[in-house]
Amino acid sequence: MMRKFLSFVVILSGVTACAHMGGLEEKEKLYGKNPPVIRQFFASDQLRPGDQWKIYLLASDPDGDMETLIAVVDQPGMGSYPVSTTKIQGEEAKELSGYFFLNTRSPFGTAFLENQELSVSIQIKDKAGHTSKAVIMAVLIKSSPSPKSPPAGVFQEKALGPIMVFLRPPSGQTL
Repeated sequence: MMRKFLSFVVILSGVTACAHMGGLEEKEKLYGKNPPVIRQFFASDQLRPGDQWKIYLLASDPDGDMETLIAVVDQPGMGSYPVSTTKIQGEEAKELSGYFFLNTRSPFGTAFLENQELSVSIQIKDKAGHTSKAVIMAVLIKSSPSPKSPPAGVFQEKALGPIMVFLRPPSGQTL
């Protein structure tokens, strides 16, 4: 009898949780129907191994409910890393200007990154579940780069958070 009661409670809890989460229409009533928009972006196309890659974004959401940066990093020989999500702070939920960063330092050293081209796909998700169009940037990692700076006066020089990926050498590659 106790086992049937516990099964009923677990099922009822699941139904209640699903009902509480609501569908898109319910979320749009709370947060609005407008998706975030990445208006401008910039990232240097060259970088030294071990340096921090800054990815500048200028984004907005008329509903003021931007919530999460979604990033997917791709590395030759490794493929795509698991999705990285970075929380967008409350004051940035309507208008966002600054940079997210990817550290190229690794517990495996940095020699394996020489002459590698990384790419990252970025989207912004809001509280209603809408996502911006994806933007894709690439960087060549080499010892003598010619890094570029973002255009003056477009982006704030403000760190918005990390892209949580630890780069690693492809299997079989010696360090």
